Amino acid sequence: MASEGGTYRLRCSVAGHELDVRGLSCTLFPPGGFVSVSRDRTARLWVPDSPDRGFTEMHCMSGHSNFVSCVCTIPSSDTYPRGLIATGGNDNNICIFTLDNPAPLYTLTGHKDTGKYRSWSGYSSSQGHTAAVWAVKILPEQGLMLTGSADKTIKLWKAGRCERTFTGHEDCVRGLAILSETEFLSCANDASIRRWNVNGECLQVYYGHTNYIYSISVFPQCKDFVSSGEDRSVRIWRQGECTQTIRLPAQSVWCCCVLDNGDIVVGASDGIIRVFTESLERTASPEEIQAFENELSQATISTKTGDLGDINADDLPGREHLEEPGTRDGQTRLIKDDGKVEAYQWSVSEGRWVKIGDVVGSSGATQQTSGKVLFEGKEYDFVFTIDVNENGPSYKLPYNISDDPWLTAYNFLQKNDLNSGFLDQVANFILDNTKGQTLGDTSPGFSDPFTGSGRYVPGSSSESGTLPSGDPFTGRGAYQSGAAKAENIYFPKKEAVTFDQANPTQILGKLKELNGSAPEEQKLTEDDLILLEKMLSVTCNTLTETPTALQLQTLWKVINWPEDIVFPALDILRLSIRHPSVNENFCSEKDGIQFCGHLLKFLYPEGKQANQLLALRTLSNCFASQSGQRLMMSQRDSIMSQAIEMKLCSNKNIHIALATLTLNYAACLHKINNIEGKAQCLSVISTVMEVVQDLEAIFRLLVALGTILSDDTNDVQLAKSLGVDSQIKKYVSVSEPAKVNECCRLVLNML
Repeated sequence: MASEGGTYRLRCSVAGHELDVRGLSCTLFPPGGFVSVSRDRTARLWVPDSPDRGFTEMHCMSGHSNFVSCVCTIPSSDTYPRGLIATGGNDNNICIFTLDNPAPLYTLTGHKDTGKYRSWSGYSSSQGHTAAVWAVKILPEQGLMLTGSADKTIKLWKAGRCERTFTGHEDCVRGLAILSETEFLSCANDASIRRWNVNGECLQVYYGHTNYIYSISVFPQCKDFVSSGEDRSVRIWRQGECTQTIRLPAQSVWCCCVLDNGDIVVGASDGIIRVFTESLERTASPEEIQAFENELSQATISTKTGDLGDINADDLPGREHLEEPGTRDGQTRLIKDDGKVEAYQWSVSEGRWVKIGDVVGSSGATQQTSGKVLFEGKEYDFVFTIDVNENGPSYKLPYNISDDPWLTAYNFLQKNDLNSGFLDQVANFILDNTKGQTLGDTSPGFSDPFTGSGRYVPGSSSESGTLPSGDPFTGRGAYQSGAAKAENIYFPKKEAVTFDQANPTQILGKLKELNGSAPEEQKLTEDDLILLEKMLSVTCNTLTETPTALQLQTLWKVINWPEDIVFPALDILRLSIRHPSVNENFCSEKDGIQFCGHLLKFLYPEGKQANQLLALRTLSNCFASQSGQRLMMSQRDSIMSQAIEMKLCSNKNIHIALATLTLNYAACLHKINNIEGKAQCLSVISTVMEVVQDLEAIFRLLVALGTILSDDTNDVQLAKSLGVDSQIKKYVSVSEPAKVNECCRLVLNML
């Protein structure tokens, strides 16, 4: 259990997973062990070293074809005295493992609805939750089960019937933990933890986290607990108070669990599992602790995450500010040292400031260190009173100068069920009343957001300047319905986005060069090369002239070259497939499946990146004509399932091509009522967006998302259940290219 006043320190760091660790669970056997699951598609069983302080991997369990996000331990039985392990994956399957075999004992394949998969259990009924279920716990009393949902509620079930609904959370419920037969805890995206009685009463609300709370776990034999979230922290709660905050060098701390000996296991977005302990015997060596602190101090805290916001380095104190002790554990202080902004956290147990990272991207606002206002258990620089109308209720808008004004405005509108069209009004109100700075350049401009040299800025108008500092709803400078409204030029996207740029001379030159390496039976003659040159000229320069059958046969011949030399042929195909007659020939009902299968052969993880890139671009360009669209839609499941494998590569151009293919599918699906197709497309967008970092790829995924959600309330609910809003919110703060934050805000308005 969590002893009084004990301080948790690092026990060990456990490396093994290649991507985010998304779930943890204690095991019945071996004692002191645990199992972890990850986006790398594996589950790993860890056992404690003896007499070392670390853990050793006992099994690497595989069986899922997509990322694994949840895990639980099934109690022992006569047949399986060591218990079983159950994992849930984004492939809609549940795998059941024994503790002595890395292959699944069973695979349960009943789930079909992609959106509901993220429910962990998949439990759903017409009288149940209205969005996906994200957490499930079994109560001690037989037959009782709790579910937490993206619809912001918790439900108590008995024998498959909903007995009670718990309301109070203001955003998606992410985790549940059982305290006793009559009490339980919940955590949510509203950055709060709630303690409930099973009769429906909320007994207490705990505040401390500054962002989404993903996981919560109770210490053995007591009501103390630990939580983790999007604010880079693990927080330990004793007797209802946050007594210790542990910062990690990773933005998302996805999961936590407590071992029987009271040690805390934590999984994060950097793929590392870390174990913390109160025991002096199990505490890591001074060298290991120093290495962890060095890793933490070298981490960069981007202001774009919303964790610290925009800071003006000129207004910050120097290193002498650290001579003054903190007032509470986990308190954060920013200083300026040699032109850099550094973040420190106060450790009560050690009586010192511990560096938790360097702040990057700082500009604009100021960081207050005193004069805080307390609101709902948290300290803020400002708490504004907003009157929506003269006779209606007032609303409190809390704000820290380190917060992003647009995220604050968005959360304020969501919390109070106010019209999301006021997003920019409220954000500008915050900026004006806190002397903040606007993000990015606001000079007006317009062009195609995919290719133009200028950019569209929402709300920019020659007639509009900065809003006055009055109440954004009713005061001076209040919102007027006749004011210019920002035009959405991004979505829904109705036409295919194609890859058109090329240098035919270079492509043909490389083709001729590699022709000498081709097998004798596949070598091109001079006549063949002339045919391809003519075809490339026809398809790139005119739609009126039609390629000949001989030219098409030659193209098919050359795209079947060996993988190590085929890439210039694929480039010719990528350009030619845009031509209606070429599109109709290759994508016909007769030959289309063979053609599609040939392209998919290039999309395997170990393949050549040049071929992967050009195959994805060719598939995207197939959407240029109706024949290609029909083929792409008929083969959607196999194409998307294979294409999503490319998300793990490090090539940004491949990510852009994958995002474009997804966008073109979204454009087609927008025109038809294909629920399954839209669900798959949303799942792909959500999955890819968690991996890619290139902002052009992100932008195209945002447009795809906006296109899918346009005019479809069902898909809006499905996107919410997938947690898409939490995935994309960080892009609101991207200043360049401006189209990213503009498109992101428009999508958030829909959610």
